[in-house]
Amino acid sequence: MEIHVAGGSGRGPTAMAAYDAALADANLHNYNLVTVSSVVPADATVRAVEAVPDLGPAGNRLTVVQARAAATPADARETEEVVAGLGWATGPGPGLFYEADGTDPESVRTTVEEGLRAGAALRDWSIVDEHTLVERADTSEDAYTSAVVLAAYGESEPIA
Repeated sequence: MEIHVAGGSGRGPTAMAAYDAALADANLHNYNLVTVSSVVPADATVRAVEAVPDLGPAGNRLTVVQARAAATPADARETEEVVAGLGWATGPGPGLFYEADGTDPESVRTTVEEGLRAGAALRDWSIVDEHTLVERADTSEDAYTSAVVLAAYGESEPIA
């Protein structure tokens, strides 16, 4: 199984519109997303991409791990950006995803990295490869803002 990781940012007149725009930026806006926690299956390959390729027909169900940050127009008076970060750690056997959000890219990156190490230690797993993707979105007093990073598991499936 291939897992694609991509980030996106967007603005809109409502929080949901901004989120939808961020999903569109990552090319994941046409699926019904089912969010899962954080385990990378042992047989999976994780690959960062600019935008997720077509994973099936619009309206299908797609399993994802998701980091999400949002700001209202009022938030723009207090912070210049929102940040979502998703990290993954793999090795022989299963691996982990860890997500974080905030307003400072380095703090989000540090939180992700610390979380990956703690999760691997908790499971006593050997991690040999670790990556982090951070997405930033400038806030706006005229619109809602959203930043996302998602890991999309395999192909989408019809909703039964």
